[in-house]
Amino acid sequence: MTDEEAMRRAVEVAASVRATTSPNPWVGALVVTADGRTYEGATRPPGGPHAEIVALDAAGDAARGATLYSTLEPCSHHGRTPPCTDAVVAAGIARVVIGIEDPDPQVAGQGIAALQGAGIAVDVGIGADEVTDQLAPYLKHRRTGTPWVVLKLAATLDGRTAAPDGSSQWITGQPARTDAHRLRAESDAVLVGAGTVRHDDPSLTVRHVDSDPATQRPDPLRVVLAHDDVPEEAKVNPALRMSGDLADVLADLGRRGVLQLLVEGGASVAHAFHRAGLVDRYVLYLAPVLFGGDDARALFAGPGAPTMDDVWRGRIASVERLGPDLKVELCSLA
Repeated sequence: MTDEEAMRRAVEVAASVRATTSPNPWVGALVVTADGRTYEGATRPPGGPHAEIVALDAAGDAARGATLYSTLEPCSHHGRTPPCTDAVVAAGIARVVIGIEDPDPQVAGQGIAALQGAGIAVDVGIGADEVTDQLAPYLKHRRTGTPWVVLKLAATLDGRTAAPDGSSQWITGQPARTDAHRLRAESDAVLVGAGTVRHDDPSLTVRHVDSDPATQRPDPLRVVLAHDDVPEEAKVNPALRMSGDLADVLADLGRRGVLQLLVEGGASVAHAFHRAGLVDRYVLYLAPVLFGGDDARALFAGPGAPTMDDVWRGRIASVERLGPDLKVELCSLA
């Protein structure tokens, strides 16, 4: 098994716990012995062992002289759990391959230094692009203190989100709706405007997603931009009501430990986040449906770019077919 193959597998292992580890990063690890035996580990829910410890426990005595692969730099400080670097050294690991350095100030190269100081060979950067993409919400939060913002939109192919009478259920099919609930499960908070609460009365809970009850996280924090009154009997309650400058809202959520914020709209809220340049990733679910006119509701409510020179241009990160619908993910060119 090459370094690249082992790190790719570690990324896959990390993906299996994406919705259960926050506010800790979702990390995957592999112990590979000289004769090719492999032992895997992924970060457990908060308070549980990190990925490296899970893999080392699985390997037992076989870890001596083996190579440890970890998508993220092992920690070297006492938190809810002891330092991973101590366990790596004690296990007799000969070499550690790390996807990326951890920007958390409590780690930030100190884990690498501790391993090298113990005489362990360390290589950093294998699979770095893939790991960086996978851990984008965690990395942004640690570097800026604010959440990674995902704007979720569902529309017809002619860009409409609701009929002129306001009806919108259901534009997309069940596979797309299930995937949207997976997005909720991966998010620490989900945000809507007061208008959406009054009109649609959403619960904003996670449904349609199979998970192990033993590791299932609570529903994400529900946030309402409450510029208007929100009925006490609304299904979204209990919810955090916030208002003011959106940058201040994100800073507040970041202090609350929100790594990923899912913005579900409606059109005015979507426009506000887009216009302010606060969206890190756009997720569009597009249905093979046409309203065929200009009177149905659009994706955004508010003034758009006045000229072609001012339009937002990004890149398509991925396209996936979900039943009859398409899921298109967009991100900035930077």
